[in-house]
Parts: sequence; structure tokens; C-alpha cells
Amino acid sequence: MIRVLVADDHPVVQHGLCTMLELEDDIDVVGRAADGGEAVSQAFSLHPDVILLDVQMPVMDGIEALRRIRAQDPEARVIVLTTYRNEDYIFPSLQAGARGYLLKDATREELAGAIRQVAAGESLLDPAVVRAAADHPQLTARERDVLRLMADGLNNSEIAERLFVSENTVKTHVSNIFDKLNCRDRAAAVLAAWKRHII
Repeated sequence: MIRVLVADDHPVVQHGLCTMLELEDDIDVVGRAADGGEAVSQAFSLHPDVILLDVQMPVMDGIEALRRIRAQDPEARVIVLTTYRNEDYIFPSLQAGARGYLLKDATREELAGAIRQVAAGESLLDPAVVRAAADHPQLTARERDVLRLMADGLNNSEIAERLFVSENTVKTHVSNIFDKLNCRDRAAAVLAAWKRHII
């Protein structure tokens, strides 16, 4: 059984999610939280396999709750479940450690499938929030290395030190990454790479 904690401040939405999930033979809803603070405390006390976490909640928003949950348990598997499909929410959620990002208009089958996927250790991004991927030149192995370190929050000088190259070399790699992924900044490049399963 996959043990799930559902955190959503709207009673009707929370009830609907739980009712849908309880129809699945392999999913057991072990906890319900109505705000971010409750989500954090129940995550610590119940140790669910997967946490469904709304972004906008009282007391503590979902992204802050996610940070606290992951700080306590780096292996926690959290799916952010939201109505927001813009990058202002997607990227901070992924940075905070979400394993999945799913929209609330998902079907029962999609929701259950997402839970199974994340429980199995995979990542998931709702197809509705993924832009049509244009054909881009492949990143080189070194560009992928730089991109992974960018995703870890390292700046150019730190990346240069880690890879034993000059800072100018790193700047060149970063510029090439931006061009190939059609992005203007580091956050957008990391998000684009995550969407395309490059990192």
C-alpha cells in the first residue's frame, strides 16, 4: 500500500481528493491537513510514502511547508497539487524539492498514476505545464555538468572550482546552455532542463 498525506485548505477539494484516492486498491490516505503547519507536523508524525501538497494554504504556504518537510526528511516524496500552471510556482516548488507538479484538474487515473510514479522514485511534471519542446541542439557532457551544478545553486566561480576550469570557460558554457535551451536566465534554464529530463 502507498500511504498518502493530503494537504489542502479547501474542505471540498480535500474531501474530493481523499474520496478519489480511497477508490484505489493500492493507495491508503493516512492523513489530512488543512494548512501548511499541519502538513509539516503530520509529515513528521505519519511518515507517508507520498505527500500531496497544495501551494496556497493558510498559516504556511505549500512551498515553505515543502522546504521544512524536506529539511527534516530529504527523502520525502512530495507532489505539489495546484491550480497554478505558471513558472512562478513551478520552479520554486521544484527548487524546494518537489518530486512532482500536478494540476488540480487531473483525472483520478492521472492523480493515482502520479502517486504511483513518485512513490516508485520517479519525477513527474504535469503535461499541461510543459511547453511544446522545440528541437534544440544536444547539450555536451560538460554543459550538462555545468547545468547540474547551476541547479544546485552554485555560481560561476564555484562551478569553475568544482570542475577545475576557468571562470571564463564556465561563462561560455552557461551562455551556450542559454542559447540551446532558449532561456534568458539560470532559473529558466534549470526548469527547461528539468522538463526535458536533462537533469
